[in-house]
Formats: sequence, C-alpha cells, structure tokens
Amino acid sequence: MTATPNPERRSAILSRRSQALQDDADIELLDDGWGDEGYDGDQLDREERAALRRVQGLSTELEDVTEVEYRQLRLERVVLASVWEDNGRTTLEDAENSLRELAALAETAGSTVLDGVVQRRLKPDPATYLGSGKAKELRDIVAAEGADTVIADGELGPSQRRALEDVVKVKVIDRTALILDIFAQHAKSREGRAQVELAQLQYLLPRLRGWGESMSRQAGGRVAGGEGIGSRGPGETKIELDRRRINSRIAKLRRDIREMKTVRDTKRSSRKANKVPSVAIVGYTNAGKSSILNRLTGAGVLVQNQLFATLDPTVRRHESAEGRVYTLTDTVGFVRSLPHQLVEAFRSTLEEAADADVLLHVVDGSHPDPEGQVDAVHKVLSEVFEEHQGAGVHVPEIIAVNKADLADEDTLDRLRRAYPRVVVVSARTGEGIDELLAAVEDALPRPQILVDVLLPYSRGDLVARLHDEGEVLGEEHTADGTRLQAKVSEDLHGHLGQYAV
Repeated sequence: MTATPNPERRSAILSRRSQALQDDADIELLDDGWGDEGYDGDQLDREERAALRRVQGLSTELEDVTEVEYRQLRLERVVLASVWEDNGRTTLEDAENSLRELAALAETAGSTVLDGVVQRRLKPDPATYLGSGKAKELRDIVAAEGADTVIADGELGPSQRRALEDVVKVKVIDRTALILDIFAQHAKSREGRAQVELAQLQYLLPRLRGWGESMSRQAGGRVAGGEGIGSRGPGETKIELDRRRINSRIAKLRRDIREMKTVRDTKRSSRKANKVPSVAIVGYTNAGKSSILNRLTGAGVLVQNQLFATLDPTVRRHESAEGRVYTLTDTVGFVRSLPHQLVEAFRSTLEEAADADVLLHVVDGSHPDPEGQVDAVHKVLSEVFEEHQGAGVHVPEIIAVNKADLADEDTLDRLRRAYPRVVVVSARTGEGIDELLAAVEDALPRPQILVDVLLPYSRGDLVARLHDEGEVLGEEHTADGTRLQAKVSEDLHGHLGQYAV
C-alpha cells in the first residue's frame, strides 16, 4: 500500500533536477555576447535582489515548535516530503517531477535541500499527511541529515501540520507557505507587496496557534493585567484579538488593491481608447517570459535563474514591421497548484492577460513535462477569464516553446503536433525570434471596414491616423487631396464618412 524510496532512490530523484533551474552557466543571459540586437537591458534589480540573499547558518528559530505561534520562514536545511496519490491519474514520474519542482522552489527561497521522499498512497493521511509510520521514518531522516525544516509537497491543513511537527520535532511548512515566502522576497512594487501580504494573511488566518493557555486567557483581574475587583469582563481571548486584527488588515489591503486596480484599469482603458493592441506574455514560472520580452524590446526586466523572479507586470511599447504600435506585457508566472490565495490577490494583475488581444504563451521546451505546464497555465487563465469577462471568452494564443537550444528534438516535434500555433525559439541564442514576431503581428486584430476616401491636404491629421490605426491598401496624391483605400476601425470610419468617394 505504501512505499518510501530507498536512500539511493531518494538521491536520484533530486539529482535529476528539473530543467526549471539549470546551472547558472547554462542560461546566464547577461554575459553570453548577444550584442546590440539582443541587448537584454539594464538589469539594475539584480544587484538589489542579490544583496538580500539569505545567509546559511544564521537561524534564530526556536527548537520547540510548540512555543511559537507563527514565524517568518527562514529556510536553511530542508527535507522534502511528498505523497504520490496512486489513483490512476498520476504516475510516479509525475510525483518525482513535482518533488524536483519543490526542490527548485526551496532553493529559490534560499534553502539547502538535503533529501526528499515520496510515499505511495491512495490519498494523504488526514492526520499526519504521510501516515504515522512513515512520519516516524521521516523523523529519522531529519535527525540523520541535521535538517531544521520539512516541506510537504501539498497544502497541509492546520491539524496536519501540527501533528506532523509533533512527530518530526522540527518546523513543518507546506508548498503554499513556501510559494508565499518566495513572493514576499521578490515583491517590489507597492501593489505587489500589498497583494503578497493579503495572500499571506488569508493563509495565516485559519492557522493561528500560540502559547497554550495564553490564547484562552480572558481580560480582567490583576493576573491578566487588569484593575482587579469590579473591572472584570468577558474580554477577548488573544486568538480572537489576533483574528480581528488580521481581518481588519485584510479589509484595508483589499481597499488599497481596489484603488490600485482603478489606476491599472485607467491605463488599460487609455490604451484601448487609442486603439493600441496588447500582447500578454504568460507561462509557467521560469519558462523565460522576461527573457523573451527583453529579447524583443530590450526592456531590461530582471532575468534570473529562479522561480517567480518576476512578480510586477512590465508593459513595453513595440512597433511592427508595418509600423503598427502594440504593447507587450510581462506577467507573473504560474505553477502547478498555485495557491488560491495568490490567484485571488493577484487577480487585478492577471486581468492584464484577460484584456489582451493576443496571448504569447511561453513554454519551457527543456522541461520534463511541458504539456503539464501548459495545462497548469490554461487552468488558472480559464478561471480568471471566466470571472473577468464571462465564460466562452477566447483570446488568440501563440505558444512559444523557449529554450530550444536545451530541448530534445522529439519533445519539440511533439509540442508542434499538440497545439495549433507553435513557434520554437531560444531567447538565449535568438533562434526563431523573427518567426515569433511575425506570428504575433499576424495575430494582432486588424481593422475590418473597407473605405475609399479623398482627404483634403488640410486634413493631414486624418491621413496620419489612417497610417497609424488603419491598414492602408493604396494611396494617391491628386489635385484635390490624398486619396486612400484602407481598412479602418469603426471609430475611425465615423470620422471619414464625409470624405468617402
């Protein structure tokens, strides 16, 4: 029924690390001699982020996990634990890929991964996640490795986390807490920090715990710091007070995010009013979205060999070969089982994709399971699209299979057959970038109303608008003015009615 891999098996799982995190020398984008054409931008954020890296061995954690209510994560030496739900829908390879991804997440958070175990079960144990016997084996591994943290590859209930901590005798966190910690490290903008804090508080609220009876002590009386007889009242327990404060903070953060969303919506509305098409770059975390944006525009967005290196959207202007202006937006990456708190908190950011005219979906071609990455992204996007614009919304999608220089040719062929619009590229070498640009520009919405107008020379402004917003099919200069045949939008067509030939 249950099985935990032997030590050799555990080592093999983590040694065959997912391509999600290659060696820095393999994908470093700043020193590979791109030249001016592929300039990757001034990545000034890199030094700032590196200055905040965690230092191993400076833990201030208490050894007795029952003494503390909630602690900021200080991941140092960790052991990973995963349950392979052998229900016919997932394979052992899927479970091992998920565990390697968890190792990449843990290393992004600043920890050292010592070991990892996978247990085969029909479903996680409701008490201790792994089951009591396997939890004791995990305790022995933790003691042998000298680990101070266990990370579970799933979302643990409050009682599961406490019960597992009681067995292994070190701090236990789950995948959700790990991702939230990475987001807290990488959030930079005011909106990003507010969104991360909101997600953290929503995660924390049902998991409050503390110092035994102090959480149930009532106000009043000298012992509780009151004024004695005549001043006693029911008061609030400490946990009730903490919950009230957290709920108040959550309410304030939601108000702040709504106000920031108004600013974002105004900017989007301005672009739409000016008929500027938008392309949203979406994809799995560390698939190379920021690298693609930098390769296309020289935006200077931070490119780093980490999961969730980009949290704050970046919008850059670009111009097609025909002279049409459109925007490219870099968005936050996705991951399997993305915490619902983050989806809710980052909804205003994800709406950039829902409002886009074209989705540029970047996929890591070197990953062991690229189709799984595509499915994970589609799942989150469908939720956002349905809530933002209603069911049945369809946005044209181009799949850019990145890291072609590292990918297996059989995998690339399989992806080409699996999806309708696929372009194979390498942001590192520049392979396929021209083909990708052509595909994006071909997918942009085009004006559909055919007009034949004669514009007097005094209306040079309309001639300029026709070239900027429309698709000019023919142009002739006559004695009476400029005659143009073009395809235009409905809005521009209204301004041209009186000049129709």
